[in-house]
Amino acid sequence: MLDPAPPPAAASPPAEAEGRVTPLMEQYIEIKAANPDSLLFYRMGDFYELFFDDAVAASRALGIALTKRGKHLGEDIPMAGVPVHAADDYLQRLIQLGFKVAVCEQVEDPAEAKKRGSKSVVKRDVVRLVTPGTLTEDSLLDARRSNFLLAVARARTSSIAGEGFGLAWVDISTGEFRVAETDGGRLAADIARVDPREIVLSDALYADTTLADFWRSFRAVSPVPRDLFDGATAERRLAGYFGVGTLDGFGAFSRLELTAAAAVATYVERTQIATRAPLTPPVREAAGAAMLIDAATRANLELVRTLGGERQGSLLAAIDRTVTAAGARLLAVRLASPLTDPAAIAARLDAVEALVAAPSLRAEIRSRLAEAPDMARALTRIAMDRGGPRDLAAIGQGLVAAVSLATLLGDVAAGELGAAAQGLARPSPSLADRLAQALDDELPLLKRDGGFVRAGYLPALDETRALRDESRRVIASLQARYAEETGIRTLKVKHNNVLGYFVEVAQQHGETFLKAPLNETFIHRQTMAGAMRFSTTELGQLEAKIAGAADRALGLEQEVFADLARATLAMAEDIRAAAEAVAVLDVAASLATLAAEESYCRPLVDTSLAFAVKQARHPVVEQAIRGKAPFVANDCDLSGHDGRSEAPAGRIWLITGPNMAGKSTFLRQNALVAVLAQMGSFVPAASAHVGIVDRLFSRVGAADDLARGRSTFMVEMVETAAILNQAGPRALVILDEIGRGTATFDGLSIAWAAVEHLHETNRCRALFATHFHELTVLSRRLPRLSNATMRVKEWRGDVIFLHEVGEGAADRSYGIQVAKLAGLPPAVVERARQVLAELEATDRTAPARRMIDDLPLFAVAPRPAPAAPPPDPALDLLDTMDPDDMTPREAHEALYALKARRGRPAG
Repeated sequence: MLDPAPPPAAASPPAEAEGRVTPLMEQYIEIKAANPDSLLFYRMGDFYELFFDDAVAASRALGIALTKRGKHLGEDIPMAGVPVHAADDYLQRLIQLGFKVAVCEQVEDPAEAKKRGSKSVVKRDVVRLVTPGTLTEDSLLDARRSNFLLAVARARTSSIAGEGFGLAWVDISTGEFRVAETDGGRLAADIARVDPREIVLSDALYADTTLADFWRSFRAVSPVPRDLFDGATAERRLAGYFGVGTLDGFGAFSRLELTAAAAVATYVERTQIATRAPLTPPVREAAGAAMLIDAATRANLELVRTLGGERQGSLLAAIDRTVTAAGARLLAVRLASPLTDPAAIAARLDAVEALVAAPSLRAEIRSRLAEAPDMARALTRIAMDRGGPRDLAAIGQGLVAAVSLATLLGDVAAGELGAAAQGLARPSPSLADRLAQALDDELPLLKRDGGFVRAGYLPALDETRALRDESRRVIASLQARYAEETGIRTLKVKHNNVLGYFVEVAQQHGETFLKAPLNETFIHRQTMAGAMRFSTTELGQLEAKIAGAADRALGLEQEVFADLARATLAMAEDIRAAAEAVAVLDVAASLATLAAEESYCRPLVDTSLAFAVKQARHPVVEQAIRGKAPFVANDCDLSGHDGRSEAPAGRIWLITGPNMAGKSTFLRQNALVAVLAQMGSFVPAASAHVGIVDRLFSRVGAADDLARGRSTFMVEMVETAAILNQAGPRALVILDEIGRGTATFDGLSIAWAAVEHLHETNRCRALFATHFHELTVLSRRLPRLSNATMRVKEWRGDVIFLHEVGEGAADRSYGIQVAKLAGLPPAVVERARQVLAELEATDRTAPARRMIDDLPLFAVAPRPAPAAPPPDPALDLLDTMDPDDMTPREAHEALYALKARRGRPAG
């Protein structure tokens, strides 16, 4: 029983009308004060109510009515509410907008409150803080996306040189828990790799002015008191969370990693309040284990989302053939974190290759995978007492699918498949059998609704249900038995609110009931005109059973649920292993299906500096234009020296050609080949040899950042600076149109210097696309620089794009032809041709020829400081003069003296 819903404003209690605080509002204000940074969902009857500023904010965010309830301190109290049964829908919308919500429930029976007095308020308390990173409900989560909560700890000194940061991230919906250590230069890229829904950090780190803009770039950042990041107590708190005496069994962690791990675990503990999230022990990720891809590069390459924030059109959408939610999440994680260990990559590729070679096995695996529900998230909800009958059924169905898949794989042990088969076989089939026997075919969402236990599983429950659902039939059966035993065919069993159930017979038969032996069974209760009423012990017991049958039936079902939940949690580790194996198998089968459908090849990935792909295609563009036009494949070879004979260095391709010819597509497709190869996927090419890429950089396209006061050109320069300052010999860099956002000669100078720096200092594999044709002359001086161009044909004044990459340099950009295709007015196009002809007559390449002949390489060595100028007699004489003390004649004579000192004639 709940407190009734609040009355309308017109019926507000007199105390509120007079401005005094009622006990109910006093309770609300006290609870709200303890949760100032969250919207408070205050349970009243069948609604969660919000008051004051919370009501105003929720009304705007959710589009719900804003009303008033009485007064507080002389002001109307704003009020808004959402129905309890629809609360999840509203929570989802609030969380997506970045709000946190404190859910406040009644924690006391109203009957107990009444014992304290008629005006006593039922005790309430916050039972859970709902934040973007701590969700578990299916209705609040994206089934195909991980929901990571990330904690960031900072230390001025660490095992990594310079300023160190500890990272710890968890997905409490699955229990996944990982930690790593990074430095200031890699922090942004590592956070982008995790892609957290919420970031937790100390209020001191949040207040650091040097990082203020960075933290503001994330939607959900939660500053917390420093005690969560207390390194001195971190190990003890983390061990306490997992109920162990020492963390030695979990592996070796740095102090900074432990600080972050303890912080994220404590934050989870505080938000879940009375419920412990079943996190797995933390797993340490070694520095450099994944290809580092910064946020700008991820956005430019549209790995998991397009620039518009949509999944459709991204690389992830193009390659995703998974059939399970867990597989989809794992595929996204692997795409975000390509490996740098060739052996681990080979294990993934071996699994994909085995399934590519066995199409019938692959098809059967995918068919059975489609029957596997999301066991990991169902297990978490059960462990946190938020699960329902459907979660138990999901685990049962998942275990059946796991056993089936383990049998199907048999002795297949290629790459990851062997380990996956072992994980699938870990859970005992007995639990699946028990769940199938206990759970009905049609299940409610919530356990409190009942009706989920299969008939025949528990005889006591069947009997209770019969009393609840078939009381009329039970009474009729008892009436027929009494009539037969007494021989009185007119005997009736009736019910009223005074006597309850009773036997009624005509008065002449009632006299017989008053005598032995019937009086031993039938107890006289009431005599009426023409009839007598009797009760029996059996009827009294039956009445008691019928009266509480519904409650008892629900109670018995709750006991069954609790028993099944305990049995499930007892096998939690085996279930989790099977769930992980299902995800791994789904990813392998998905990538094999992709390779077979799209004619991808297995890449060779090793520790060299090779990057040689034949007939490569862009996976997203190829699918987008299918049926409209054929995709033109192209080769690319950036292979460099691996350091055995000389300093390690890769090749640079300088690519020229018109817009719309496919430069950006060519650049991106080669970067995506590296990403796909190192995540363990086949690649869209005829062949591919990829030496490990440790860092991937992309500067493609133009965008401004007005919120931070950055123009398009400033953004371009910031991203270019990051590349030139961080790329090493194992990096892969793609740059497009550097310097085009400013004046021509400024831009040309910047692009010129950037190419030299890439060649001489970064020494990385790179693709550099440009419209500055003057840069092509650099190939004469930079031995690892090659010119390539996008081939086109001209036909009757128009340009035809062939989308082919060939050796050489373009002599023009065909911008006017592209402008014509875009629909510029004919007069503008013709005038542009005239202006271009005049400009070309001045031979714009002359300055570049002089530069290549006269300028030394920008980055070979620092330029020497200019020599001191020789002594100047005129300047020495000038130093002896004081203009304030000189007469006009003296000044005139001094001027002649200075001219003489400079060796010039005086007249």
